[in-house]
Amino acid sequence: MNNILSLHHQTFESIRQIGDGGREFWSARQLAVALEYVDFRNFLGVVDKAKVACSQSGSVVADHFVDVNEMVTIGSGGQREVSDIRLSRYACYLIVQNGDPTKPVIANGQTYFAVQTRRQELADEEDFLQTLNEDQLRVVLRHQLKQHNKQLVEAAQQAGVITGAEFAIFQNHGYQGLYGGLDAKGIHEKKGLKANQTILDHMGSTELAANLFRATQAEDKLRREQIKGKHNANQTHYAVGKKVRQTIEEIGGTMPEELPTPATSVKVLEKTVGKKLSDESSK
Repeated sequence: MNNILSLHHQTFESIRQIGDGGREFWSARQLAVALEYVDFRNFLGVVDKAKVACSQSGSVVADHFVDVNEMVTIGSGGQREVSDIRLSRYACYLIVQNGDPTKPVIANGQTYFAVQTRRQELADEEDFLQTLNEDQLRVVLRHQLKQHNKQLVEAAQQAGVITGAEFAIFQNHGYQGLYGGLDAKGIHEKKGLKANQTILDHMGSTELAANLFRATQAEDKLRREQIKGKHNANQTHYAVGKKVRQTIEEIGGTMPEELPTPATSVKVLEKTVGKKLSDESSK
């Protein structure tokens, strides 16, 4: 099975092409053959479904499905013009998602294009983050942390952390691991924050990034190891936080409780910086 998986992945990679401007694409006709569609017309039905999914996702179909005419060699040695579609990686991903999942090549295609699409997303995100100043980076990281905290709540609930009070205890264990024993109240006092000020809104980008790593890794560990029970969930969160702290120490970083507290909260920045980021992303 692994040999088949590797072979299919090599096939998808081998038919990837680079067009003008360095943009990659796949030929619909070549992809149809790779996905074992004998009749190209049947494959076009899957392409149409993928176009609908593309539109429903809010993407511009023409950016991912480009109609072209190509010259191909025929049996007599001559050439004739045939219609084709240049597909982006995302288009290929949508196509295999709408293909027949009982076919091993389709299932492997789903894995290949899902992984490759995510890799590109991460690369694009890294490039994007490198263009931001400190205030912009704080807004972006705080938004990401909000989203991942929601997922952490879900993972904790599956482990048995149910009530708000139980989750507060669970969250404190993560903080205590990362902040050398300080819980939320201790962090408030250390940073001189008021009771109504949210800790995460008064962190710089370095501290937010450390907490984002804590949250994502704690969620992943809870789910991956199928942790059960409030006590075990709490200890897991503490261990992850402590490991992040240990990593910071090993690379010579500043402990999170010693990092400076920005004068402006993220909530204030969101009203100005956040709007600019939204405007930029919509261009």
